[in-house]
Amino acid sequence: MTTRYRFELARSPADLRGYFELRQAIFCAEQGLFAGNDEDEIDAIAYPIVAIDQEASAGPLIVGVVRIYEESPRLWYGGRLGVHPDYRRVGRIGKGLITKAVTTANAWGCDRFLATVQLQNVRFFQRLHWTSLNEMTVCDRPHHLMEADLAHYPPAEDIRPTWPLLSRQVS
Repeated sequence: MTTRYRFELARSPADLRGYFELRQAIFCAEQGLFAGNDEDEIDAIAYPIVAIDQEASAGPLIVGVVRIYEESPRLWYGGRLGVHPDYRRVGRIGKGLITKAVTTANAWGCDRFLATVQLQNVRFFQRLHWTSLNEMTVCDRPHHLMEADLAHYPPAEDIRPTWPLLSRQVS
């Protein structure tokens, strides 16, 4: 029996293309947070994670994205969490991406995991054992800096890649 949704590091050029295309669709086209694209210097050090619908009619489809990165030793951040509009009511994609992000960082030596969360998503994160540390404004929109309770996110079995994921050619 297969699981319909798979949550994993984006490793292939096709995964990376889908990852950036979905980010652009959500954060640029839909939300208007960025003009053109949302790529930044953090992408050079981030590990992209994707949610894949393995039973989509056109074949495996990237339906969710998030990135994680180590800002300083043992301090990790998650960001650019997004779910394809057709999958937002599924309810499992966002939670699965958050779990994959935090458990992966926890396996790689995370002592603290933070994220800047849009105001409308704060309650969702709180239900997943996150605490709001303070309110802030990002891209002229209200956000909260939030911290995951690592006790609820045991380390995953993922081995940290030794190669930079996004330095590979995306074609």
